[in-house]
Amino acid sequence: MELTNPPTDPEVRDEIIDTVRRFVARDVIGVASELEHRDEFPADIVATMRELGLFGITIPERFGGLGLDLLTYVGVIEELAYGWMSLTGIVNTHTMAATLLMRHGTEEQCERLLPTMATGEVRGAMSLSEPDAGSDTQNISCRAVRDGDEYVVDGTKAWVTNGERAGIVALVARTEEGISTFVVEKEPGPTFEGISIASHVGKLGYRGTETVEMSYAGHRVPAANLVGEPGRGLPQILGVLEIGRINIASRAVGVARAAFDAALTYAQQRETFGKPIAQHQAIQMKLADMATRLQAARLLTRDAAERKAAGLRCDVEAGMAKLFASETALELATEAMRIHGGVGYTTDLPVERYYRDAPLMVIGEGTNEIQRIVIARGLLARSMEAPDRSVL
Repeated sequence: MELTNPPTDPEVRDEIIDTVRRFVARDVIGVASELEHRDEFPADIVATMRELGLFGITIPERFGGLGLDLLTYVGVIEELAYGWMSLTGIVNTHTMAATLLMRHGTEEQCERLLPTMATGEVRGAMSLSEPDAGSDTQNISCRAVRDGDEYVVDGTKAWVTNGERAGIVALVARTEEGISTFVVEKEPGPTFEGISIASHVGKLGYRGTETVEMSYAGHRVPAANLVGEPGRGLPQILGVLEIGRINIASRAVGVARAAFDAALTYAQQRETFGKPIAQHQAIQMKLADMATRLQAARLLTRDAAERKAAGLRCDVEAGMAKLFASETALELATEAMRIHGGVGYTTDLPVERYYRDAPLMVIGEGTNEIQRIVIARGLLARSMEAPDRSVL
């Protein structure tokens, strides 16, 4: 089945985003650095996110979600990332798993699973990458073998955000027909009937939310939990990854905005040679370039979200948004540290956290090198399909 939400009224969208902005200012910004340095899961913050309905942003109202459009979603993600980027990962992989069901799941699967996902009572995760299969999805070796009314799953999955705490895992595995997707239902925790958390991944940034390696050894999945037709998993996942790339772009915009705001504020407070450094042309040029790149990244991200929400092809646009916004976040985090000077290198201010978080967006949901290939191939395909028309 294909579940889509109507466009959200702009006033409602602004109200939702403003509510999240106030929540971030009140409950997140003051504690984010402390929790991040301890690599502590933000249980209280996540509980409030559940109360706000953030786990059901894009899930239709008939299943208990808010039923909002993708443009509202990217605005919410930007606000969360502005306060603490790790929060967006908790929501994003959950939303991607829900999106897979909304687009390719059966009526029974949606009715059974989406209501508890909408409330955040059950959290979702995506299980795609493997130790030897990251961007190369064709190299997936995790197998699901049909055995009567069940599939038996064996293999190892890497980089699973939410993997331990998730109750629903969207699993990509190789079947006799090719690559297929399944819904794995489990209890939150390190082990569950043939599933084990092999290791927790230590990370430079993006701390406070778990990223794990999951091992499947004879885990049995009901055949009814196959999503769509067997062997059709790759196109299903590629469509969902567009949502992931738009999310990454939104995260990057949030981090870039936080870095810019910190630099702008500090430049007006810090004095050298008898005047605020904001009055020095060298700093002014940095601020001007930072603001321009930030706005361009935001507009690219919103354009991709609008196209995806409208059902238009957006592989190129999602790739462009992810590529540009992530590189912008990395550049602005670096420039913010330079503007802060020595104090920016300390853990007293969040600038060093932006600097550590930004590289994830360059790598996550397909490296930027892969994005360039996706963009180029998409442009060439469009040119061949309509040689007498502009590809953009």
